[in-house]
Amino acid sequence: MRVTIVGGGILGTAHALEAVRRGHEVVQLERETEARGATVRNFGLVWISGRAHAELAVTLRSRELWERLGQEIPRIGFRAAGSLTLLRTPGEVAVAEEVVARTDAQSRGFALLDRDQVRQLNPALRGKYVAGLHCSRDAAVESRQAMPAMRDYMAATDRYTFHAATEARAIQGSVVIDDRGRRHEGDLLLICAGAAHSGLVREIAGELPVRRVRLQMMQTEPLDEPLTTAIADGDSFRYYPGFAGDALDALRRNEPQDAVADEHHMQLLCVQRLHGGLTIGDTHEYTEPFAFDVSEGPYAYLVDVVEQFLGRPLPPIRQRWAGVYSQCVDPDQLVCRSSPDDGVWVVTGPGGRGMTLGPALAEQSADLIGL
Repeated sequence: MRVTIVGGGILGTAHALEAVRRGHEVVQLERETEARGATVRNFGLVWISGRAHAELAVTLRSRELWERLGQEIPRIGFRAAGSLTLLRTPGEVAVAEEVVARTDAQSRGFALLDRDQVRQLNPALRGKYVAGLHCSRDAAVESRQAMPAMRDYMAATDRYTFHAATEARAIQGSVVIDDRGRRHEGDLLLICAGAAHSGLVREIAGELPVRRVRLQMMQTEPLDEPLTTAIADGDSFRYYPGFAGDALDALRRNEPQDAVADEHHMQLLCVQRLHGGLTIGDTHEYTEPFAFDVSEGPYAYLVDVVEQFLGRPLPPIRQRWAGVYSQCVDPDQLVCRSSPDDGVWVVTGPGGRGMTLGPALAEQSADLIGL
């Protein structure tokens, strides 16, 4: 088939790659010169540890696909580094003990480590914590490199064309008309427009059950030693559904979150990029209109938390940014799809799971659509 894809982020690119793998011809349109949304404004984490039980199988499948892609396309920068959620309080340790005892702990690669075991696994962590929840299945990719690398890989098949700085303006059947008046004819159209819920997406699919979520993040200059795993703090227990249970309920009752973290719906995630810098975040804002500036309080808080874990000052902050992603309001849905009878599909709403789940969602979509 001839497949046209609107959107150059992780969902659009993963769907393009899946279609090319299955022998189809793909034309992909991106309104910017490069993807500039949540696809590149993230940690690059393939995050197994906190996913809800209902998502675990598809998450593990996606990790398998990312690892395969990393072997085929080294520029993606896949690395099976795992993660450590560093624990500072009895309540956080209790949550870790509960999840390690569950039946899915082995699938997630969970192990509860004491302080000495944490230091052995990640010697850079010389600071304040009492234990760590290790997830050996977590991984990372280079989010700012992955899309160009995947496009180059597809272009080598001679069945893929990428149109940068090209906005889809109208749909006639499964034909896309862009902002230069060009017609992109195909047998199937996939619209993967990320956090753009209005315009063409609304015309095609109406009001979808999705919301937009804003976050703040930052990146340091290179750290002069390896951070051998991604790291998180105990606040991630409060955020990810995979940690829900009696121990988490007790943690919420007995150990209130720091005021800054609570106000900005925060957790710590930190991953070292291949160039040595640390990507650190993040906050969550759910009510629009979002501010157009970034708040300094959360950055100061996150710097303090990471420095406590490292037991040393961070390198200088190189850059800060905000981003917005699209999230289904129904927590039981991985993604929203709208399929009119004319071969047009809208794929959106994975929330902060887009980088983790992109390849597996594309595989599922391809099976559902019949590619």
